[in-house]
Amino acid sequence: MSNIAKSKRRSKIRHRVRSKISGTGEKPRLCVFKSSKHVYAQIIDDQARATIAAASTVSKNMKGELGEKPKMEKAEAIGVFLAKTAKEQGITKVVFDRSGYKYHGIVKSLAEGARKGGLQF
Repeated sequence: MSNIAKSKRRSKIRHRVRSKISGTGEKPRLCVFKSSKHVYAQIIDDQARATIAAASTVSKNMKGELGEKPKMEKAEAIGVFLAKTAKEQGITKVVFDRSGYKYHGIVKSLAEGARKGGLQF
């Protein structure tokens, strides 16, 4: 399967999922994006159109903590950090948006890290 076909497939899935879920003030959306080198996660309130918390492998506060770990461990650390940041803001429940990616590997690791950090979804 070519990269263009994979991209179109993921885009279709992402739009289908996003039509059914959205983040509110009480239960914001935890959105995941992964590139070939990095992992990004945000907690978004769609009603207010605001990003409540964000973390990634390129963010300054995470770079020193992550070091040369494998991507799976980095994703889990990002999930834990994001959960800690969200709990400081008073958020305990979120809706998980996997952005069209399969729920395994890095996406699953990030979700488990967020659960380990105290988020419920």
